[in-house]
Amino acid sequence: MKILETHIVPIIQEKIRLQEYAVNIFKSITSRSGIKKAIKREEILIDSQIAKTSDWIKEGQKIELLQQEIKPKKIFRLNLDVIFEDDYFAVVNKLAGYPTSGNYFKTIENALPFNLKISEEQDALPYPLPVHRLDNPTAGLLLIAKTRFAQTKLYQAFETQEIEKTYTALVHGTTPETAIFQDDIDQKSAFTKIKTLNSFSFKKENFSLLEVNPDTGRTHQIRIHLSQHGFPIVGDKEHGTSSEPFTKKGLYLAAIGLRLTHPITDEPLEFKTKTPRKFEISGD
Repeated sequence: MKILETHIVPIIQEKIRLQEYAVNIFKSITSRSGIKKAIKREEILIDSQIAKTSDWIKEGQKIELLQQEIKPKKIFRLNLDVIFEDDYFAVVNKLAGYPTSGNYFKTIENALPFNLKISEEQDALPYPLPVHRLDNPTAGLLLIAKTRFAQTKLYQAFETQEIEKTYTALVHGTTPETAIFQDDIDQKSAFTKIKTLNSFSFKKENFSLLEVNPDTGRTHQIRIHLSQHGFPIVGDKEHGTSSEPFTKKGLYLAAIGLRLTHPITDEPLEFKTKTPRKFEISGD
């Protein structure tokens, strides 16, 4: 296997095991869990021997990180709108009706090699990988990692809520001008901000077009919060209502904005895409 990174142990003051020591020596793995998984996959060598979590570190040892074994991947030839791409990460516009990933063939993840170039960086991932998910019926902007280090940095940015996501949603009912929903989801804190862009009546029913900013990323968070507060998203078969005047056009939820810091250069970045045309509904 290809050697990704090499580290020579300098003079160390205290006795320490590999699992604790290696967290700070590799650029592409910066967490204990990541190191533990790499050791379990036999991707770390000490003096050319397969390392174990129980190994003690000694001055002068050579510690090497190996490239993950590349397994053949079935590529789904689906054309995606690539909003941004460099050697470290990319942003694509996910189509509604496809899962982000999972144990299926027709996923966005399996379509990424058809649309994106493999990174030429030393810690390049075998294939580009999504670093978050959008529900199957949700369209919009999806962040993709192309290197191990970028993947780690983007995961951390999501965990620390440094990536701002903006959605558009069409919901039943007349919503307040602004609101913050803070109901726990699966016993975990969840925060969703909404701003009403337009309210109108259609076929004697009230609807509102919203800008939505989830500060956390719980599964189905936006759909659950809006439904719990009496404003289910139009077309939401799982959390919605039986009264659906636009059922043939699916879920009226789209991820239209991303604001983040570049995982390598620290440059502030903002990406936007147009709200899908199906949201262009005039009232009575």
